[in-house]
Amino acid sequence: MIAFKKIELEDREFLSSRLSGVDNKDCNLSFVNLYSWQFLTGGSFAMIAGVLVLRFVLERTRVVYLVPEAGEQGRAIVEQLLEEDRERGDATRLFGIIPRLAIWLEREFPGKFHYQSNRDYFDYIYLRQDLIDLKGKYLQSKRNHVNKFRRVYAYEYMPLTPELVPECLELEEEWCRRHGCTDSESLLNERKALTLALQHMEELRLLGGAIRVEGKLVAFAYGAPITADTFGVHIEKADASVDGAYNIINQEFVRHVPEQYTYINREEDLGLPGLRKAKLSYHPHLLLEKGVAEYLP
Repeated sequence: MIAFKKIELEDREFLSSRLSGVDNKDCNLSFVNLYSWQFLTGGSFAMIAGVLVLRFVLERTRVVYLVPEAGEQGRAIVEQLLEEDRERGDATRLFGIIPRLAIWLEREFPGKFHYQSNRDYFDYIYLRQDLIDLKGKYLQSKRNHVNKFRRVYAYEYMPLTPELVPECLELEEEWCRRHGCTDSESLLNERKALTLALQHMEELRLLGGAIRVEGKLVAFAYGAPITADTFGVHIEKADASVDGAYNIINQEFVRHVPEQYTYINREEDLGLPGLRKAKLSYHPHLLLEKGVAEYLP
């Protein structure tokens, strides 16, 4: 049996160093996401033939694997996973399969995997500079909101620090009251992941920012690197009663992301119509297709 280790804070440096060099912009490869959602996904990892393999348990019993970058050892790794699942009496499922990995799987195991993508889990990836400049007619409404915000409010942008966490959690609590978190399992899970990440922001080396208007915190965002050129924005919360608060935190936070990151991954829309409309309105540079491949014995 392959010895998978539960993902813990102590694994941050090891996993981040392995993931930063892969050519895969999947938001699930951020260590912050791996750790803060571990309570739900049961995330664990193993090194097989020198290659990192992630393991998740979805819906409490459904085991899936994520191989960020198969490389030359890819076939041998998949064969080991197939043997692992045969011994457990389960089907092998590979998660987070981006198009080139789907092509690779079909080449190495022709007709042996059923691949299915899910639009609800495609990642929205933007050029960092586009989100800062907001140029062109397609982003004119975003510029208008930002410009109006700057005219109306004397605001302050500040880096997210542990001292600001209580205010962020207060804003999140108010956001939840307005959006009915108690009636939504997905929103309750998001709140738990958010709280966990903020409580361990120093250990996770979380990068974040916040907006204050007239002494009150009205928006915050945080994220972390995914690869050497891609930064993930994991959470963005704002007081929607403050017109333009979402637009300004989006622009200001990305402006303060280190310049080495060309791409900004703002994650999936989960099939929520309002969220999809909002993310499409920023005209992503790329929709990263992801799917699941299941072995057909």
